[in-house]
Amino acid sequence: MTIEIKTDSVQPIRHTYSHIARRFGDKPATRYQEASFDIAATTNFHYRPLWDAEHELNDVNLSAVKMKDWYEITDPRQFYYGAYVGNRAKMQEGAETSYGFCEKRGLLKRLDERVQTSILKYLVPFRHMNQAANMNNSSIASEAVGATAAQPHIFQAMDHLGMGQYLSRIALMIDGNTGSALDISKNYWMNDPIWQPLRKLAEDSMVVRDWFELTVLQNLLIDKAIFAFAYEALDDWFAQQGAEDISMLTEFMRDWNKDTLRWVTAVVKTAAAESDSNREAIQSWVDKWEPEIFAALKPLAMQTTGIEALENVHAQLAKTLQKAGLQTKGFPA
Repeated sequence: MTIEIKTDSVQPIRHTYSHIARRFGDKPATRYQEASFDIAATTNFHYRPLWDAEHELNDVNLSAVKMKDWYEITDPRQFYYGAYVGNRAKMQEGAETSYGFCEKRGLLKRLDERVQTSILKYLVPFRHMNQAANMNNSSIASEAVGATAAQPHIFQAMDHLGMGQYLSRIALMIDGNTGSALDISKNYWMNDPIWQPLRKLAEDSMVVRDWFELTVLQNLLIDKAIFAFAYEALDDWFAQQGAEDISMLTEFMRDWNKDTLRWVTAVVKTAAAESDSNREAIQSWVDKWEPEIFAALKPLAMQTTGIEALENVHAQLAKTLQKAGLQTKGFPA
């Protein structure tokens, strides 16, 4: 008796969803393409938003920046929800190891009281800037046109929420989880003169109406300047004060800043290259906000790192702006 096994292949009628096929052709799509392109509604809205009756949902007129195709703005990391969660889980695992070790050994409690006060005064209040960034990116995500532009902003918002919590945990390590150190740090944020320019900057940012101006302000200018100052220049200053362990607790922030730099630069560069009017609008926002950011950081730098460190931060930001096709007027006097 002979048994003959035959195989046959079945060709699929189509390889991907229709809206993906219309953009990329009928071929297998990546997860990022399936989860990101042409999924935001553009027609057949039942009503205008009650909070903004002058505009439709996903209205292209919510920004002075215009694109022929908003899906030209993409995330070079190709983060959709699954990829984003997986990436951040790995980063958080490393951070939790560092925080667990520091807390178990009581490393911050061993620091001189003067150094502990410096941490609460000069580092922990940055968590309030994270809260403002969380709100700003949530707002951008709700108004941005096209899912490839909107979804990275909600990821950015959640990242800032997490980093604010990490800074809060630093304070809790110092006070033994009583919360008293958080009250002390908040008092510096609310009342100390060196923090009031940054506090004003945070509040001013939260009322910017153009969502693309807000992403330039928050994600390109504020984040890149503050993170270079707080987690590089200020980190070196803390090491000189005998608080080298702070570096271990802020490594997540440094890694995060490098990770988001590619995405933010790509977004702004693509929009600026679309047209002269886009580039002029974006450049005008840089000219407006950049001096205010460094003026806000100046009182803090004068009490800690010195102005030279702030000049180095400005040089880093200038390189980032150049990559995005933009210019800086130079370090403000």
